[in-house]
Amino acid sequence: MKRFVIERDIPGVGTLDAEQLKGAAATSNAALAKLGGKVQWVESMVVDDKTFCIYLADNEALVHEHARLSGFPASKVTEVRATIDPMTAMS
Repeated sequence: MKRFVIERDIPGVGTLDAEQLKGAAATSNAALAKLGGKVQWVESMVVDDKTFCIYLADNEALVHEHARLSGFPASKVTEVRATIDPMTAMS
């Protein structure tokens, strides 16, 4: 599977409380279930008016299908080409 970063423009998302975030996660999980394992949600970072999500999928079209099913916009989808971290300097 390929790794994607999804930028979602969601005004006010950073002010949602824990229960509202729980509901959003449940909505996303329901959409993922409809896609039968073809898309995997790794994690999301919530900021003031956006989320940045990491997903695994065979292709970008599946990421957009998840966005359509969940109702959460996929404002920008970018395929990850490589990852680095502090240990990359050691290799």
